[in-house]
Amino acid sequence: MNEIKNILFNKIAIVHSPFKEKFLIPRQPGLVTFESTIELLPPFNRSESLVGLNDFSHIWIMFEFHAIEKKNESASLSVRPPRLGGNVKRGVFATRSPYRPNNIGLSLVRLERIEGYNLIISGGDFLDQTPVIDIKPYIKEIESIPEAKSSWIDDRKEEKLKVTFHCDCQENLKDQITEVLSLDPRPRFHKDGYKKYGSRLGDFDIQWEVYNGVVNVLEIISLAKNKCNPI
Repeated sequence: MNEIKNILFNKIAIVHSPFKEKFLIPRQPGLVTFESTIELLPPFNRSESLVGLNDFSHIWIMFEFHAIEKKNESASLSVRPPRLGGNVKRGVFATRSPYRPNNIGLSLVRLERIEGYNLIISGGDFLDQTPVIDIKPYIKEIESIPEAKSSWIDDRKEEKLKVTFHCDCQENLKDQITEVLSLDPRPRFHKDGYKKYGSRLGDFDIQWEVYNGVVNVLEIISLAKNKCNPI
């Protein structure tokens, strides 16, 4: 058997995302609607690389989980999916866990528009500064399979929590915070106990808690230290 050689990928772009830390990132793409930017890098930031792309509504993004330590060959090949409560193991290849033999991710996002060599997308689940390996158009006639089976995921609905604000802020920021926190980003082992959280979203530090199944946003602090006014 021929020896398999390591493959090196070129970084073609970088993601500018409001998710500055892993904690708040949605577990799947398409769960939030606000925008991120994919900036093409030299030598790939040439107009010829984008001809025809603006005629597609959705694109595939292949990227690197750059903030996750790469697994070695002897590491476990099973993971505990959050949607199964974190108590049930599945083979890594039967999940979309970021903890993989190779730190490669694949996300389907909406292409909102192209500005120069920047792709403005929505629905992204990328940590800020994520390296992009490749970009491909989504082709609905080939890649949409309504009758496809999704194993244990078919039986698991994405439950959303109610979000209430105990401080005042701009409506667009409130909408973004609601989208993210309603998905309940807490680790599964935190859900049986009470805890306050501080999470960064864009240029804001969000102070929040969950009580009786409701997310309470307690305080929002900008990087300029301007607090939202308490209600």
